[in-house]
Amino acid sequence: MTINHMNFFNPKRTKNRNIFLIMGVLFFSVGILDFYLNNYFNTNITSFLPRIFNFFTPLIFAVIGLHLIRIEFSGIKILDSLNKNINTSNFNAVLSTSIILLIIFAVPPLLNWLIFDANIAGNTKEDCTGDGACWVYIKVWLNRFMYGMYPNAEQWRINITFIAVLAFTAVGFFVPTRFRNYLSFYYTISGGSFGLVWVETGAWGGLSLTFMVSFFSLIFCFPLGMMLALGRRSDLPIVKYSSLSFIEFWRGVPLITVLFMSAVMFPMFLPDGTYVDKLIRVVVAITLFEAAYTAEVIRGGLQALPRGQYDAAKSLGMGYWRLHIFVILPQALKLVIPGIANTFLALIKDTPLIFVVGLLEVVGMLNLAKTNPKWLGFSMEGYVFAGIIFWIICYSMSKYSQSLELKYKTDR
Repeated sequence: MTINHMNFFNPKRTKNRNIFLIMGVLFFSVGILDFYLNNYFNTNITSFLPRIFNFFTPLIFAVIGLHLIRIEFSGIKILDSLNKNINTSNFNAVLSTSIILLIIFAVPPLLNWLIFDANIAGNTKEDCTGDGACWVYIKVWLNRFMYGMYPNAEQWRINITFIAVLAFTAVGFFVPTRFRNYLSFYYTISGGSFGLVWVETGAWGGLSLTFMVSFFSLIFCFPLGMMLALGRRSDLPIVKYSSLSFIEFWRGVPLITVLFMSAVMFPMFLPDGTYVDKLIRVVVAITLFEAAYTAEVIRGGLQALPRGQYDAAKSLGMGYWRLHIFVILPQALKLVIPGIANTFLALIKDTPLIFVVGLLEVVGMLNLAKTNPKWLGFSMEGYVFAGIIFWIICYSMSKYSQSLELKYKTDR
């Protein structure tokens, strides 16, 4: 074998693919092993090199290895898939290797803190020993994180309410009376009738409050946003500029300011003797705020439709409302499913801001728990718990939106 047969810089065209494959795996393995030993065993197998090169040797060796195995149509399914997806060029090889090294650097310590060195058994702060997470803190406070300050003896009402919501959603989502049913659940939780003890909304909290605020805001902001989107595209000046003013006003004001105004300023303008519950004011404020963003997302879908769709519907004798309900909106909403889902996800993640008006949802309860003298120093576990909860909720909604995209996907 001569050097001319070894095309080092272009292994795709060489006839000695097996040699390059072996060399590539060897170089890549040495790079990964060097990084692993250096980080966890303080052993540097390339310490004989100058220090300026020694720091980058894991990356350099691994990238050289990926370059050598970048063989076109090797016949090895796993290798061809790797080259097609993450090893298409030297630049992608650098990015892929950097991510692998980052995972090796971060994941083991994270798993040690989360699982292997964590404390789960026990009921007091003294049971938390070692360097891992103290999940005892989450276990002890879990009831408050779920229900806030809601009385323990009455928490079954919240459970029944959410089970009923899921049942109605599953079997009667398209029943016209669904909104009346949903609103009646509010009275089940608040009580004060049918022999149920009255529980003020100030005692509501935790994850259950997060769900309630998000749920009612979502079901009300979507139809309102749709009407605003149609209004902004209307040919009637009053309707158009009223919708435009509403949208631009609410988009230009921070949500925390809106919540503060709804809780503090709004009651000042009410007539004497008139009272609107704080939670209802918060839900209305969030609904109006998110409706403005939803309107702009839907308007983008309306503008994306070609003019021919409007002309075709009008040629069939359809009026304004029939045109939009049966022809325009179904197509426009299908186009903006990702944008609508993104707005809804932002709404859910904005719910912790209601702490400014004294309502303690799950993050608010975490902030309250971390100040308890018996449990000082465990805020990290609380925020990790909240992050996992919000990630599960948002990821589930994201997957659902993707399923809707596939369901209503049509080739254009």
